[in-house]
Amino acid sequence: MIRHKYLFPQSLPRLAVLLGLLFITSVSGYAQSKPSAGKSANAISAIRESDIKRDLFALAGDHFRGREGGSLDELKASVWIAEQLRAIGLQPAGDDGTFFQFFHIQRTRITETSRLNIGSHQLTHGEDAFILAPAIASVDAPLVFVGTGTPDDLAKVDIKGKAVALAFSGTGPPELSYRRFLFGTMNRKAAELIKAGAVAVVWVSDAQAQSYFERWTTGLERGRYDLPGGPNTRIFSQAPTVWLPASALEWVKQPGQQFTNVVNVESFSYPSVNIVAKVPGTDPTLKNEHILFSTHQDHDGVRRAVAGDSIWNGADDNASGCVATMALARAFVQKPAKRSALFVFHGAEERGLLGSRYYVDKPTVPRESIVAVLNAEMIGRNAPDSACILGQQPPHRNSADLVNAALTANTLTGMTFKLDTLWDKPDHPEGWYFRSDHLPYARVNIPAIAFTSLLHVDYHTPKDEPERIDTSKVTNITRWMYLTGWDIANRPQRPAIDKGFKLER
Repeated sequence: MIRHKYLFPQSLPRLAVLLGLLFITSVSGYAQSKPSAGKSANAISAIRESDIKRDLFALAGDHFRGREGGSLDELKASVWIAEQLRAIGLQPAGDDGTFFQFFHIQRTRITETSRLNIGSHQLTHGEDAFILAPAIASVDAPLVFVGTGTPDDLAKVDIKGKAVALAFSGTGPPELSYRRFLFGTMNRKAAELIKAGAVAVVWVSDAQAQSYFERWTTGLERGRYDLPGGPNTRIFSQAPTVWLPASALEWVKQPGQQFTNVVNVESFSYPSVNIVAKVPGTDPTLKNEHILFSTHQDHDGVRRAVAGDSIWNGADDNASGCVATMALARAFVQKPAKRSALFVFHGAEERGLLGSRYYVDKPTVPRESIVAVLNAEMIGRNAPDSACILGQQPPHRNSADLVNAALTANTLTGMTFKLDTLWDKPDHPEGWYFRSDHLPYARVNIPAIAFTSLLHVDYHTPKDEPERIDTSKVTNITRWMYLTGWDIANRPQRPAIDKGFKLER
């Protein structure tokens, strides 16, 4: 069964009124706060840790409830950001003279009417079992347990027409990469078993996988997201893959059990939004070109409580990038560059880079006028002097000019960061280059890099709180981004695209 719903929250009309009022004040506010010319070569002194800390605790506090993409909380946080930009003195650069560019995201999930039974155990998706993909299924078959699924284990059992249960086993990479190893292994092995004749696959966690069952399965509850018509909106039928906790192992082993699974799928449409603002350039010709400072305002919202905390605030991911981008805006307002500075806070990044994908497809300035993208993604954790540029080395580097500008600027702030290069390599298990908002721009040959301080143990957990952020580090990375952008924004020539640039996937 497929159900389609078009969801616009009942309180959205009140939000629309607020947005309208903000549009009115944005125009008048900009007229009253035009950037001053200033006398300094740049305005790096406008980037202050006190501003960054204040904004961080506001945006990543419980008031905005984790800013989940497609929710009223994301919209409320977006209005707050736009109001800060108006007060700073930026010009609205979204649709229809506002700070906003609205778009729709489509969500596909497993319905509450879906049923899952193994023997006498009635299981609920999202609680004591998780179905890995929201696909239509109807299975009623004998369950066979095949140990850890080794060739020797499988040789002893006829799996054709059966639901196959197996215990997860295998030592993966370190914790920060284990999640991708876990899901990759489960999906790959399940595909092999289904190809060999299994009609369903049931995974039971081992001790290491169990911690991820408890921490990372909230995304499976949500389902899949995409822009309308995107690949994740397609609803299809397939043999189900089920994930169980380690506590299920003893009863799953029992012989003679029946596996019954009826999966129904439903689809929803939600509003999300990009926030777009600019500081016009001062050069009569170059002001028609833009250097784009990119970030995203959404996170994971309200989810299953961990240690009593159900609000996943996303202080590092990515309130840190947002407050940095606001600080960059203050500097460009104080001292405009020759080229225009464009600031884009992308919505629904956590749902699959949806806001940046939408903006690249429907930019509010001519796409060819964007000379470079500097993306801020998680810049507030780990060692104070460590950082990473995504897009620094081939095949991810698409502009040596832009990368060299960033490397030079790294030596000019008084805090020279030691740059990690491993996470930008194509064989890194996290595939970090492909997971932030610079990517859609790079795919259309716009010079693009991302500044990041990389993952940490609180990534996508309720422990990603503002109290854990190194605001001094955020300030220093912001100044580094500023000097890079200031350089590019004032050069006579725009940075060139590397000849033959092609991503590995």
